[in-house]
Amino acid sequence: MTATTISLKALEEGSVPFSTLEEAFGPTSLGILIVNDLPPRFAGLRRKLLSYASYLAQLPSEQLDALTNAAAHYEIGWSHGVEKLKDGRYDTMKGSFYVDCQSFYLNEPTTLDRPGEPSLTRGSGQNLWPPEDAIPGFRQAFEELCTLLINIGALVAKAIDLYAARKIPDYEEGFLERVVRTSHTPKARLLHYFPPASDSTPDEGEDEEDSWCATHLDDGCLTALTSAMFVDESNALPPLTDRASPPALEVLPKSPDPKAGLYIRSREDAVVKVNIPEDSIAFQTGEALEKITSGRFRAVPHFVRGPNPTEAKVARNTLALFMQPDLDEVIDKVAGLTYGKLVESIVEQHA
Repeated sequence: MTATTISLKALEEGSVPFSTLEEAFGPTSLGILIVNDLPPRFAGLRRKLLSYASYLAQLPSEQLDALTNAAAHYEIGWSHGVEKLKDGRYDTMKGSFYVDCQSFYLNEPTTLDRPGEPSLTRGSGQNLWPPEDAIPGFRQAFEELCTLLINIGALVAKAIDLYAARKIPDYEEGFLERVVRTSHTPKARLLHYFPPASDSTPDEGEDEEDSWCATHLDDGCLTALTSAMFVDESNALPPLTDRASPPALEVLPKSPDPKAGLYIRSREDAVVKVNIPEDSIAFQTGEALEKITSGRFRAVPHFVRGPNPTEAKVARNTLALFMQPDLDEVIDKVAGLTYGKLVESIVEQHA
């Protein structure tokens, strides 16, 4: 079973067959759609930003502390060692850098910058950025790549709207595209999975397969994913001397462990490894989309499996961008369910 692939041109022309959307997101699907034939600038932006993830993770502790925001529940800026794994241990295997995208995508201040207005997003607040002299061009690359992902995500949403208007009674025309283009809650997460320790125990058995990121469902509408970059960090990172070009890291053509990477648990409960090409973007379904489409397109359980330890220090860098409704957006009109209520119920389930 493989992921469904379409071209950006088909999205732009509005010519995606309904059968293709069902194949990608429907009841027997993997819940993921890969979009190829992207603008030429995508490759450089991806390479640059994912390279920066390795530099970010190796900043001095005082600089990382300045990028950490506990008041925003660690969903703004740097986050490491504060998220619990399924066995109760704190996750030190990956570091995350979170950015609220509304400030640059909508050209609006973040919620906490608008006194007197209700909070519309979790972890809302002023974005934190590393000093320009520490990682030159980091913010610019981050904002440019995220803007590109949201714009393409809006085209995926438009294709879903056309399908839903035909298949779902009383579906609001253009609903999902509006949500993606105007929501105050899009959140990006730049991830750096640290190289496994050479003396750690290899994972064995299904219970340990989700060693780098536990099995879960995304709760938003669509999640945009870049392909992962595998970086050999055995040697010191080269200095950042040219902000116009991606850093000259020792990037591997693929994971040193063929079993490592993103996995999806299919509707038939089969575990399928999904490989996203370097020149493509993948879009996964979330629980809000399942509600919006009355269950026709369903959220996909997925996890990330880390590589078995080797002498080489290989890190994995990637970017996920969560396209979510505002918390007061009604995503199930029959039940009167808002996205905020959905999030509350999910939090209660995992409390």
